[in-house]
Amino acid sequence: MELGASAKAASYRLIVRDSVGSTNEDAMRLARGGESGRLWLVAREQLQGRGRRGRTWSSPPGNLYASLLLIDAAPSEHLAELSFVASVALLNAMRAILGNDPRLGVKWPNDILFDGAKLSGILLECSLLPNGTTACVAGFGVNCRYHPATLPYAATDLASIGTALSAPEDVLLRLSDTVVEMLGIWAKGAGFAEIRSRWLADALGVGEPIRVAQGNTTLSGIFETIDGRGRLILRDGPNTRAIEAGDVFLPSRSLTHQAAVSA
Repeated sequence: MELGASAKAASYRLIVRDSVGSTNEDAMRLARGGESGRLWLVAREQLQGRGRRGRTWSSPPGNLYASLLLIDAAPSEHLAELSFVASVALLNAMRAILGNDPRLGVKWPNDILFDGAKLSGILLECSLLPNGTTACVAGFGVNCRYHPATLPYAATDLASIGTALSAPEDVLLRLSDTVVEMLGIWAKGAGFAEIRSRWLADALGVGEPIRVAQGNTTLSGIFETIDGRGRLILRDGPNTRAIEAGDVFLPSRSLTHQAAVSA
């Protein structure tokens, strides 16, 4: 595996391991040990892969499991925006592989879907380190050659879609460059308006009825937009609600996909 030309030029580095528990956990462990960041940690297999809210992420060999470690990526009030930066970067990497296929889209806040089926997910975790710096790890899980067949929602992979570029190496080469590009546009939060605009251009469900489950409560309404903090704006008649976390369903697209989110 290797990083793209832009990532190399920007002094990003790469560690590849055969098997780990979790790339996110390993990257955070390196941060606590003094790692300076701009580091990609990739594993060919994860034994304890995690999705959002601690959900299990199936991690057999053949898919991409990659975590990007950044140190002091932005002021604390902007760190949650990295979730959207990462999703726009990943969507652009998928486009570099699949072309401008209209079936590609992003589901709030950062799942990439293809024709309504989950192709990849992102887990963002940040932690204040003992030295006063903040470590953020963006974990990318991309279904390249396999996808779980027993999920309660639709899933797919690049090989099933039908592209010759279906290896983890193909994705990382492009993703590492699109991340550099989107981080540059984001500019530690100063450019989030542009990231938000790009995210909305490919967002699924905007202007449509959706449901958001929060514990034992389910909210219904029209997905109006995301605000300047990335919160989902749900309209119910004359009322609007800004949602920071929940499980989102897109009934109009016949998705049974349940994604835990934290904006």
